[in-house]
Amino acid sequence: MSYLDKITSPTLLLDEKICRANIKRMADKAERHDMKLVPHFKTAQSNQIGDWAKEYNITEVTASSIQMAEYLAGQGWVNIHIAFPFNPLEIPKLNKIAERQSISVQVINATTAQMLVDQLEYPVGFFIEIDAGYGRTGVEVSDFGLIEEILLIAKKSDKLNFKGFYLHAGHSYYMPDIPALYEQTRNALSMLKHKYNSEYPKLVTRTGDTPGCAVMEDFGDIDEMGPGNFVFYDLMQAELGGCDKEDIAVCLAVPVVDIKKDRKEILIHGGGVHLAKDVLVGENGLKNFGEVVYLNEKGWTIPENKSFLKSISQEHGIIKASDELLAKVKVGDILGILPVHSCMTADCMGEYLTLDGKIVDHAEGKRK
Repeated sequence: MSYLDKITSPTLLLDEKICRANIKRMADKAERHDMKLVPHFKTAQSNQIGDWAKEYNITEVTASSIQMAEYLAGQGWVNIHIAFPFNPLEIPKLNKIAERQSISVQVINATTAQMLVDQLEYPVGFFIEIDAGYGRTGVEVSDFGLIEEILLIAKKSDKLNFKGFYLHAGHSYYMPDIPALYEQTRNALSMLKHKYNSEYPKLVTRTGDTPGCAVMEDFGDIDEMGPGNFVFYDLMQAELGGCDKEDIAVCLAVPVVDIKKDRKEILIHGGGVHLAKDVLVGENGLKNFGEVVYLNEKGWTIPENKSFLKSISQEHGIIKASDELLAKVKVGDILGILPVHSCMTADCMGEYLTLDGKIVDHAEGKRK
């Protein structure tokens, strides 16, 4: 029975071969630069895909929440790092994980550091997150007063252990000059490493954005990389130059429910609750919520003439169709949509169907 015969509603397809190739490529790159790869599993959110990663000598993993860390705990990871400014209200949950699993968190202020010191029951590592220009979160790279205040508080406890500095250059997603951004990242982390290395000789530095990790070949003396999106990639990464469309490992299979040939539009069952609403905007101002691929027994092919989702609502999607697509499609067919942002699409869908017809788990579970 073909995997295609199992699809009657929006279904997220996963090409295991492409996914494994993406993991291997990034693992090889980390090894080539003498760096540790600690992938961010906010994208895959899957213990089975985690098992694939372990086959490429990946031993540690990153989560984006305490809930994801709970899901990943006990799966054989040497350490799980929560790459989000730690929420001190979740210290009781952190203690439960730390009792049985090596875990680390991110700290960006003295208040959270003190609450961890006061309430931790088991050893927990921590990174200080650094802001070197992104502006979303983190300690400003030149705020040595706050850095040293956090370190001084941590010294009061044998439970809160400093691991190093973490920097996510998230503006690489919307600023085209990635080499310039990475010069900032390299310089910031190198400066901090040399400033605090004598007091903390085991400290490590980590950077974490997929565009930079995919494109760059000069990481300076950064010790670790923690990208996430690279396991699947998506149209946004392809536009940024981090991958080719052929490297995208997931696509949303959607049923065709109506065709308007006079308008060159196709109505599909597939909308914001399946893809999220991330969008690319072309030079002509047209919005692109995903691009059509043709499904077959072995996966999917990318057509020469592009058709794309011009609009989506909660359950509906409207495809702006090429003449090629209009000539072959009929109501009841299944099309594939390459996502703009695979992390959000995977989170929306809650499970994967592989090309050999097997279900792959996801931390959020199947959406009903």
